[in-house]
Amino acid sequence: QVQLVESGGGLVQAGGSLRLSCAASGRTDSVDAMGWFRQAPGKEREFVAAISWSGSSTYYADSVKGRFTISKDNAKPTVYLQMNSLKPEDTALYYCGAGNRARGWVRITTKARYGYWGQGTQVTVSS
Repeated sequence: QVQLVESGGGLVQAGGSLRLSCAASGRTDSVDAMGWFRQAPGKEREFVAAISWSGSSTYYADSVKGRFTISKDNAKPTVYLQMNSLKPEDTALYYCGAGNRARGWVRITTKARYGYWGQGTQVTVSS
């Protein structure tokens, strides 16, 4: 089992910044990627950003490219999502996911790639 704990959400005005953190523990030897997804009320959970376990490769949704940056501290291990120039449409519950090596053939941008999820952290951007 892998445990994921997110933190860093909150209320911010449009144009502001937040940094989300996701601390991983447990059987992290089974993990080969980490991702952030978000879910707004009444909508499907959507991909935001992902990073390989080594930190050498990153992936972003078009809607956040140039504004969000995903990074990883391999020593902890913790994944971060730096969110700049936030917009009201970024308002959602943000989830951290850990990707199983056994699902390595599944696209990293899809929910099915991830076998473990955190509890989510709320991000609210006011206009």
